[in-house]
Amino acid sequence: MKRLDNRVAVVTGAGSGIGRATSLLLAQRGCKLALADLNAVGLSETQSQITALGREASTHVVDVADKAAMQRFAGEVLDQHGALHILVNNAGVSVNGRFVDQSIEDFEWLMGVNFWGVVYGCKFFMPHLMAADEAHIANVSSVFGLAGIAGQSSYCASKFAVRGFTEALRAELVETRVGITCVHPGGTDTKIVVNARVSGDEKLHAQHKKAVRMFKKFMPASSVAAQIVDGIEHNRPRVLIARETRFIDIAKRVAPSTANTLINWGFNRMQ
Repeated sequence: MKRLDNRVAVVTGAGSGIGRATSLLLAQRGCKLALADLNAVGLSETQSQITALGREASTHVVDVADKAAMQRFAGEVLDQHGALHILVNNAGVSVNGRFVDQSIEDFEWLMGVNFWGVVYGCKFFMPHLMAADEAHIANVSSVFGLAGIAGQSSYCASKFAVRGFTEALRAELVETRVGITCVHPGGTDTKIVVNARVSGDEKLHAQHKKAVRMFKKFMPASSVAAQIVDGIEHNRPRVLIARETRFIDIAKRVAPSTANTLINWGFNRMQ
């Protein structure tokens, strides 16, 4: 996008983490924000930080997995802001555990948020993005959208799906004024691991507690947000964030089978 000043941006999962950090950075760059999350308290905190910057922000308590709610949300944004230029589909959840231990309900819940939330966002906001003089979508996948990791079958499925969907959509949008970026963050200090559903025995719960402590040492959400905004500004097809993400991307292309074995060994060593 050529400019961000006075543009209207929608960010899902804006109540904390990468969503909040991206919202704040877009506000600093002059955007008006429409903030979505299920966490009303977190939304209010993000809104307060944005208004303190002298920028406008509306809040919308929305379950991105709810098709009707997302359709209403799109109407609310247009009613309140009159236009739309940027959509950041960021909302995400996690389920930790072997596939055989996960319930179908947990798998469906995760896919509803991580994948269908992205699809609904793109579908219901697309007419308004197409009507703008220029617009951009950023869909947040993950490093787990590049490699299959044991204990993360549902999360990997959702993030691979986001990646494939975004790549196909970019090909369809090439002749339009709407750009699209697939974002692949590596380890980031957010609440997604803290709030993950855990399916398994006591050993797995202990590993999850260790992962919660470990993630606090990873990249701050503000660093991820900076690269997301850069991707929006420069219409990058994808944004690979963190050294491990770039390493995995190269390794998977050079030696896919061997790389996946080594990647899983590395993740097991970290737990």
